[in-house]
Amino acid sequence: MEKYVWKLAESSDAAAVLASALNLPRPIAQVLVNRKITDEASARTFLYGSLDDLHDPFRMAGMAAAVDRIFRAVSADETILIFGDYDVDGVLSVVMLRKALETLGARVEHFIPERLKEGYGIKDEHVAVAAERGAGLVISVDCGIRANGFVRGARERGIDCIVTDHHLPGGELPEAYALLDPVLQNSGYPDRGLAGVGVVFKLIQALFNRAGKASQLPHYLKLVAIGTVTDVVELRGENRLFVKFGLQNLRSVSNIGLRMLIEESGIRGKVTEGDIGFRIGPRINAAGRMGETHLALDLFFATAEGEAMAIARRLSLLNSRRQSAENKIYGEAVERIRVNAWDRSYRILIMGSETWHRGVIGIVASRLKEAFSRPVLLFSYEDGKAFGSGRSISEFSLIDCLEECRSHVLTYGGHKYAVGCSLLRENMPAFKQAANAVAGARITDDQMRPKLLIDAKLQPADIDDHFLEALSLLGPFGVGNPRPVFFVENAEVAGPPRILKDKHLKFRLKKDGAAATALGWDKAGWADMVASGRRVNAVFTVQSSSYLGAEEVYLSLEDLRPAES
Repeated sequence: MEKYVWKLAESSDAAAVLASALNLPRPIAQVLVNRKITDEASARTFLYGSLDDLHDPFRMAGMAAAVDRIFRAVSADETILIFGDYDVDGVLSVVMLRKALETLGARVEHFIPERLKEGYGIKDEHVAVAAERGAGLVISVDCGIRANGFVRGARERGIDCIVTDHHLPGGELPEAYALLDPVLQNSGYPDRGLAGVGVVFKLIQALFNRAGKASQLPHYLKLVAIGTVTDVVELRGENRLFVKFGLQNLRSVSNIGLRMLIEESGIRGKVTEGDIGFRIGPRINAAGRMGETHLALDLFFATAEGEAMAIARRLSLLNSRRQSAENKIYGEAVERIRVNAWDRSYRILIMGSETWHRGVIGIVASRLKEAFSRPVLLFSYEDGKAFGSGRSISEFSLIDCLEECRSHVLTYGGHKYAVGCSLLRENMPAFKQAANAVAGARITDDQMRPKLLIDAKLQPADIDDHFLEALSLLGPFGVGNPRPVFFVENAEVAGPPRILKDKHLKFRLKKDGAAATALGWDKAGWADMVASGRRVNAVFTVQSSSYLGAEEVYLSLEDLRPAES
């Protein structure tokens, strides 16, 4: 059986209309239609949108109250405590808000719990932290929407709370001074998909607009872009604008810590969304995952290059350790799945170990989800409890699954595709049974077969300067706006293929007199299929690379089949 089910989008009349109205190549117009962008106005905004297209931050319920309370705290010289999370989104939210508040003259402190000691989120007992710091106002970032007990306890001590979050609430909302969360039903905000850094940016936007400092806003987009990409939220609407202009601003970085991190990451030239996802983000994340969250914060507040570079190198080391731990856990998990044939028996994979690192299991769950095309929940066992992290396929909501299994868990949170939870280890068998029942009833065999969604047919002759310019307008790419995938049928392999570094495949693909270079990363096993003169059907993305100053466009192969199949 073929690994992927190929699904070619139907050619649309709307694509022809868009192509004509905006002078776009037909395949590019088809990509827009596939992304549900079907009218000229929406397409024009998508392709050519600017920061003027950002929404008024005061459209978010609670914003006016939050801004008024913050300015009152500044005037009264109250201590404002920012309470954050330990991932990239949470760390950068703390950095952004602290810098913005200090620009306004505020007295600011911050606090992030240690992941491995205290777990996720604001706990009731953290009221003592706010009291010890002498805070009159607490602002949560990237967390807090379920912190009912903390908010109640803070209020009893005369401390106001502003919650900024982007996660789903529990059964009831915390009675905070102001709640800023675009997913709330009454938020009134048109863009529900913001990351934590996005919500914080909207708060900073509102504060700076009122303070006459709007000209400083673009500086914050660098960190917003990093947090948005790393938190894997959809790159649509404001998120796409944040990343688009944040990437542009990353060409010139003044923050010493960020500059040293980019250098340590080996990035030369412009920073791409891929650089954020695979180089910058993992290094920042490694601090929290490996129990040294303070390092990520210290990096962005560093004032000397030597200090910043030392921290950046430490983050690289932690990231290498994280990768080693991740690979070890992944190997052990795959072995268990294969030996027990769990992939034949269950539609959700649930397992745990005393030796698995709590900070890494979420990444491993994501890899296993991709490998076995079903949701995965991994647990780290510690002191009689099971601490879990899960990832899911698009057809199944993990947060809904946990909601239905809530009688077995102590805590849980997250969203459709990614969750965290904890439970008593003795409850694991009952939890597994309940979760397997939910998944077994809702996930079909077809949903567990990975799909390769193809945007449009594309011939080598179509890939000219006009096409490449239009393709660049579709970026930045990520969740919700994936890099377009194209298909060419019955193309000829022109000349013998080459094996690069014993694992990559390179050859020329020819159709109707025009040819293009094709690269199959880690696909040397396809060599027999691409002997000179063979005909193949290929699914690919169009990418480019720079070598010795020359830009080369190539087809990055996603899948390949003999033409007769």
